[in-house]
Amino acid sequence: MTAEAAAYSGLDYLCIDMQHGLIGYSDVVQMLPAVALGGVTPIVRVPEYSTANISTVLDAGAMGVIVPMVNSAEEAAAVASACRFPPLGERSFGAIRAAMTEGADYYERTDEEVLCIPMIETLAAVDDLDRILAVPGIDVAYVGPSDLSISMGYRPGTSAEPFLAMLDRIKAACDRHGVAPGIQASPAAAADRLARGFRMVTVVSDFAAFQAAVRKAVSYASGAAPADGGGPLY
Repeated sequence: MTAEAAAYSGLDYLCIDMQHGLIGYSDVVQMLPAVALGGVTPIVRVPEYSTANISTVLDAGAMGVIVPMVNSAEEAAAVASACRFPPLGERSFGAIRAAMTEGADYYERTDEEVLCIPMIETLAAVDDLDRILAVPGIDVAYVGPSDLSISMGYRPGTSAEPFLAMLDRIKAACDRHGVAPGIQASPAAAADRLARGFRMVTVVSDFAAFQAAVRKAVSYASGAAPADGGGPLY
């Protein structure tokens, strides 16, 4: 129900998170139809790279796959291959739900329409970034800011200038290779990331949004002024 409500909230896409979200494959299968009702693009972040992880969420109807901790061109090539049917890749054809929801021409369209999204979240990945982005079939380079911050020696959520400069470096590399730059963000950071030229920006998570709404409700109920000066919840 949360996924369905989010899908009706003006988003372009919604990411179902199997890496850090407390859900499994059976949950994803139930959430994908709810997301589709809202008309947004359903994307799934798998817990780790494997052809099984990628193929099962694609078969279930995901139209994009985010894969964490891709640190080399060789790993990126394996991810891209798992997202594409032969001769472009090695994905096995068994698109049970996807073929039903996307239509009879799913096989013909999928290699062009399914998004392959490796995550760039370590200094090792940045060091090999040009080779990673040169891999055929990579659509988006998606920055994991918390892990990238840690890799650089900062706490998650840093706004240190070297970290921001690293984001600009990644965006410039994406431009050179014709790959869309993407990033996980908070509502507070989203405007900055868009201004830097990131084209896929995840602006909020359901857990953080729920906590913020509860805190605001408690603030109103106790008579305290809300921290953000916002209006009533309802």
